[in-house]
Amino acid sequence: MTKHSIAAIAGVFLASVAHAAPVYVMRHLERDAGKDPSLNAIGTKHSEELATWFRRDRPKAIFVTQFRRAQETVAPLAKRLRITPIRYDPGKPEAMLSQVKASKGPVLIVGHSNTVPKIVEELGGPAGPDLADTDYGRIWIIRDGKVTVTELGKPQPR
Repeated sequence: MTKHSIAAIAGVFLASVAHAAPVYVMRHLERDAGKDPSLNAIGTKHSEELATWFRRDRPKAIFVTQFRRAQETVAPLAKRLRITPIRYDPGKPEAMLSQVKASKGPVLIVGHSNTVPKIVEELGGPAGPDLADTDYGRIWIIRDGKVTVTELGKPQPR
């Protein structure tokens, strides 16, 4: 069996177990420099905007990595929704993806420039390149096997 055949079979399988509610995937927001930096002032402001962006289809679960910037991205939203974010290992997202697919209700996943494209692909979206260091605020929405992309600051699509 070729790699392409296996990929096609995997795509059919993933589509058949697709999560019924929307899954939102985004990179953490703007950060300071350093090994495990916090959000900078712009990122902090945008995290407050994220807390109000979810007017409908509010997440029932939020998945974040262990890094400060990811946790700070969702902190205002998690507080507002009274949700404790679930940590996942960005190097091994398989367990997190299994939890996402098994969950009931909308889910938000916060990743990093080098992990978001793979997560979107694993959820049935198109493969994409790693994000540039300046790519912040983009939100991929995977719903009913379709992927749309919006930006923080624009209204949440229906």
